[in-house]
Amino acid sequence: MLLKTDLTSEQLLAVIFDYMAKISSESKLDRVLVLMANMGREMIVADRCTVWLIDEAKQELYTTVAHGVKEIRIPAGTGLVGHAIAAGEPIIIEDAYDDPRHNSDNDKKTGYVTKSIITIPFRNNDGQIIGAYQAINKMTEAGKFAPKDMELLSLAASYAGKSLESVMLHQEIVDTQREIIATMGEIGEIRSKETANHVKRVAEYSYVLALGLGLSRHDAEVLRTVSPMHDIGKVAIPDSVLNKPGKLTDEEYEIIKSHTKIGHQLLRGSRRELLSAAAIVAEQHHEKWDGGGYPNGLKGEEIHIFGRITAVADVFDALSAERVYKAAWPLEKIEKLFREERGRHFDPAVVDVFFAELPKLLQIRDELTDKE
Repeated sequence: MLLKTDLTSEQLLAVIFDYMAKISSESKLDRVLVLMANMGREMIVADRCTVWLIDEAKQELYTTVAHGVKEIRIPAGTGLVGHAIAAGEPIIIEDAYDDPRHNSDNDKKTGYVTKSIITIPFRNNDGQIIGAYQAINKMTEAGKFAPKDMELLSLAASYAGKSLESVMLHQEIVDTQREIIATMGEIGEIRSKETANHVKRVAEYSYVLALGLGLSRHDAEVLRTVSPMHDIGKVAIPDSVLNKPGKLTDEEYEIIKSHTKIGHQLLRGSRRELLSAAAIVAEQHHEKWDGGGYPNGLKGEEIHIFGRITAVADVFDALSAERVYKAAWPLEKIEKLFREERGRHFDPAVVDVFFAELPKLLQIRDELTDKE
């Protein structure tokens, strides 16, 4: 093991300011947890650092960020971290195997040898404990954590705990939006005799196409989340029109087309990123590259890229999935249509990516096929 030295005051300040700046500007929970673990490890020169959170519903403690291992879950109140959280006090020990509170199961699984441990609960703005830092194995010649390490990690825990609460609240809002979007998307499809798997497939197709076009992973995730809402406006279309077995009259077709405007009106006005994106998809997924679509006759890049991608994903699924009222098109026929509609109905760039990523799209279709 390569021994290190404790940080100088200047080095310590540099680490603190660097990580505080990164944490304060980060909104992703997993990323904040990684930054917290890295900050704690660097500040007190530990080999590993784990950030534990409390799962109230399951009465467990868990970590998705632990250097060297994957997610760990333990019953609340167990292990050193459980005792520290239950008591609301930090724990520092020199030899884990001399302390009966230490759970050595993970060491047995991984072959890692835990020796010195420091565990410090952290609190939210209301003073409630929401998790704990746990650093393992001091990497200096001393080989054990000192009171100074306790002070430093307590400082990190105090700052990081309050920052973490803000991120967790943000994540809860985002997760709630996603749940609402997915549920409403399924409701819209059920009314039009589609299946829940239809919206799931369109979401996954959209994600693959977005990445293939070079969109950021964040934007691709946003599109995957909101694309199930593309037909949400159908909730306001009368069943007599929406599920009419025969050919629609011109008047009935205009009613069907209005689902794009209705969907947009339902979702517009929100400043939340997901709902704003869902409004775009709901309104623009029937626009055409050549300007012949609806509701606004947008042309080319006037159509938002989310709308252009969803158009391809939606049509591909409509053609390739079997329904009680129609057979699935053969793949050759689908490919022929997309080649013919490249530059007319569909953005040529999206069609090119469609063909490039077709094996992935077919795999998604097979994995999410509708069950009888």
